Amino acid sequence: MNERRRAILEAAARVIARRGVRGLRVEELAAEARVSKALVYYHFGDRAGLLRHTLRFIGDRAERYTRGRPPGKREPENSLRELEHRLLLELQDAPEVRENSTAWGELRASAVFEPELREELRQAGTEWVREIADLLGRVDPAAADAVLVSAAERLTVLLEGLSTRWLIGVLPAGHARELMRGAIAAEVEGLGPGPGPGPGMPEPYAVGRVR
Repeated sequence: MNERRRAILEAAARVIARRGVRGLRVEELAAEARVSKALVYYHFGDRAGLLRHTLRFIGDRAERYTRGRPPGKREPENSLRELEHRLLLELQDAPEVRENSTAWGELRASAVFEPELREELRQAGTEWVREIADLLGRVDPAAADAVLVSAAERLTVLLEGLSTRWLIGVLPAGHARELMRGAIAAEVEGLGPGPGPGPGMPEPYAVGRVR
């Protein structure tokens, strides 16, 4: 990615996390990124384009840190540990994760008033549910796809709620992680062969990623 383009997106994530989407002003963003307003418009066209690209940038950044390994940590030894690893890294008490999760929540909330973001969020949420369903399928290859998708939806929705409570200081990060571990264990225990997807089965509910 172009260095200035990345600087603008990093600055947009910071400003949105700090002031929300409605508080995003191109003048402040340009000053934060140390570029001109004209360069912001050159790269992203308009405010809507900037928001869409920022949402993707935040999603890509979250993808990187949830697939990474903290220093000194070994690769997860099995599929269940990999599932836990991916989900619990969304609750790291680290500045980048806090900023990412806060900015993502602001973008998700703004979609109530800014419909142009809804399709991006729907796609991102559907991809995340599919990713978690695939990990669950590796834990229990015999489970039906519809069962895996439902379990993935419940886990991602719960993670969003836990993340919000953690970010506003209602829930300590350690306790949020313990609750998430308990939910993962319960969902894995409940997996098993079930009816496959039939005619008219709805698509996965498009949750937004916690980032």
